[in-house]
Amino acid sequence: MNVIRLLPDHIANQIAAGEVIQRPASVVKELVENAIDAGSGKIHILIKDSGKTLIQVIDNGQGMSADDARMSFERHATSKISTADDLFALKTKGFRGEALASIAAIAQVNLKTKKADQKLGTNIQIEGSRLSTHEQIVCANGTSFEVKNIFYNVPARRNFLKSDQIEFRHICDEFERLALAHPEIHFILDHNDKSVHNLPATNLRKRIIDAVGKSINDKLVPIEENTDIVKITGFVGKPEHSKKKRGEQFFFVNNRYFKESYFNHAIVSAYDNLLPSKHHPSYFLFFEIDAARIDVNVHPTKTEIKFEEDKYIYSIIRSAVKQALGKYNLTPALDFERENSFDLPYHMKNKDIVEPQIKVNPNYNPFNGGGNGNSISSGNNYSSAMNKQGFGDKKTDKAAWENFYNIEEEKQIENPLLIEVDSQLNFGDNFIEHGAFIAISNKSNLTLVHRRRAIHRIIYDEMMAFFISKPINSQTMLFPIEKELSNNEILALNGNESLLKRMGFNFEIGKNIISISAVPEVLQQEGILPCLEEIIHRIGDQELDKGELAHVMINSIAQSSSLCKLEKLNDAAYKHLLGQLLTCENHNYSPNGKLIINEISMDELQQKF
Repeated sequence: MNVIRLLPDHIANQIAAGEVIQRPASVVKELVENAIDAGSGKIHILIKDSGKTLIQVIDNGQGMSADDARMSFERHATSKISTADDLFALKTKGFRGEALASIAAIAQVNLKTKKADQKLGTNIQIEGSRLSTHEQIVCANGTSFEVKNIFYNVPARRNFLKSDQIEFRHICDEFERLALAHPEIHFILDHNDKSVHNLPATNLRKRIIDAVGKSINDKLVPIEENTDIVKITGFVGKPEHSKKKRGEQFFFVNNRYFKESYFNHAIVSAYDNLLPSKHHPSYFLFFEIDAARIDVNVHPTKTEIKFEEDKYIYSIIRSAVKQALGKYNLTPALDFERENSFDLPYHMKNKDIVEPQIKVNPNYNPFNGGGNGNSISSGNNYSSAMNKQGFGDKKTDKAAWENFYNIEEEKQIENPLLIEVDSQLNFGDNFIEHGAFIAISNKSNLTLVHRRRAIHRIIYDEMMAFFISKPINSQTMLFPIEKELSNNEILALNGNESLLKRMGFNFEIGKNIISISAVPEVLQQEGILPCLEEIIHRIGDQELDKGELAHVMINSIAQSSSLCKLEKLNDAAYKHLLGQLLTCENHNYSPNGKLIINEISMDELQQKF
């Protein structure tokens, strides 16, 4: 009995869809690439529910005839290639003929298309590879694709989709790559009836600024290198504006986006000794190369490309980046096109300008020592206290802070944990403080405590216990802090606004700028921006659910809070600190997994001498 048989077309298409269509962003990529290949000057993308409900791509390209519209949904039906040699002379985005067949296999598709020289257009409706409608209609020139209910007939695949926020971030990533590759095309992206991007046709530098954010304008260094092997143009970021994340890194070859770790290494090596530790440069590099010297038919998503002369290109990239950075260091660029206007703070932009007035109290007597005058103390750090009885309780902040940082007076702290400290570790009163370490000696051993990590662990555990029941208390800033952000960073913050406010942050987001008016109580001034940068970095790069994201945010807040200036403590305050540390469930390690307490026996010390 024979057991090998041909698969039905609808099953074969669903299998192919698993390679080509991985998530809603894959549909956006394929449809927009088809619109670009059709010679469109304007492409409008409408998304609902992060693409799970609707993905619509409308273009003003050349459109299709009735027969071509029907044939486009057949597997391996394409107008891009006819012979094998055409694979090595590709100038279009798509060529396999798998995209539309794969999309139609796992979604409900409605296609409306019309050529400019035709009076009527074509309407086609397909559900799960089954044609339900094929008729003539009146429609505009170009093509409109509607893809509804992706993976409706493959529920297992649909269950593997991430949250709406994460899926929309992937759509924005694909949109950004295509928009950067074609600045000559007008791109529009709407999500749930709200405009996200509206990028008119322009030059490359302006397209980068419009797509990424105005904050990148002063950070770009131009590159231009022309050789017999490859022509390289584009921009790299200035070393001082490098980031901890790799978000703004783009390679394009013949206007096609691709990923290549080998070439990324060439750029990083060109920044040798210019980047801070664990920071990554931004770059937007465009390669023009003979299509016969590359192979784009390596992977179904076409983001991996094979280069014949990759070693030579590596050297050219490294040399071009080094040369551009050298020119920048010698002659910093000046932007003569910037408007000569005052940069008002964000919180003042929507307010009327009022002439300042000087108010004088005629009854003020400097020799009257009544002490009734109102004053604002800029050095009040009581809000950073950690209080076990009620985290962030205003009434106990001052006492808790004095327990930690009082160096003027010796106070007896009534803390039942002191008995536990002495009984468990037998510390006694021999405390020696040296920089970030506390050394406690007794007859049997020497115990070293990493002070910052101890504070990190204490604040983290306090915040986690408090966050479960109610929001973290916040402190209002006397003057709001402003920070420029990229479009992707703004999307990340908007998607987690409610969680950030529960953490104690209060802010307003404008055009590429955030104004922070309140922060968690435990944060001091010097830790606010590092904390915010770390949170943006984590929520922007990792696919975390809300529970995991809460842990990440609290850890960032606690770590930034531990970066406050370390002052010398008295013995009672040391005991209080260690007492709180020992109440933590895992007091030996910080939330980042680093050691807090290390004991060295006297025998070990003896051997060292």
